[in-house]
Amino acid sequence: MQGLAPSSKLSLTVVVVGLLLGMAGAAHGLTRVVSSSPDEPCMNMTLYYHDILYNGNNTANATTAAATKPTALATTYWKNSTYFGALMVFNDPMTVGKALPLAGEEPAARAQGFYFYDKQTRDFSVVGGTGDFFMARGVTTIRTDAIEGLYYFRLQMDIKLYECYL
Repeated sequence: MQGLAPSSKLSLTVVVVGLLLGMAGAAHGLTRVVSSSPDEPCMNMTLYYHDILYNGNNTANATTAAATKPTALATTYWKNSTYFGALMVFNDPMTVGKALPLAGEEPAARAQGFYFYDKQTRDFSVVGGTGDFFMARGVTTIRTDAIEGLYYFRLQMDIKLYECYL
């Protein structure tokens, strides 16, 4: 992983059309770096996103909950009990490795925001950030890394930033 110090924190917000690495603060004393080529990002990293769906009984561990109920138009039902178009709100830990953070351990980052089930979207725009990622711009590509039962999944997120403040 290039450019991410072990103690760095960031927050990500995944929306259908964008990925937001948080939004706050000011870039005091930082230098804006813009990549001169789409093949050479100013920062490149891989993080693992852990999502634990609320099932009605796991309040202490859940990181994601449905914000909408299926409508009569949501006729596509998948084996993991999700419906096309369902809106989910999340506050998920992100790690450098694949393991969930242990109790009391801080994740490398937090992903916060919402997503829709559409079974197709895999690239998101990076549209901002906090701390080391203030006003970052780029793209992330996600792939499903693990699915355990109906209520947990892990995504690998390959993040390439083309506008950074260092």
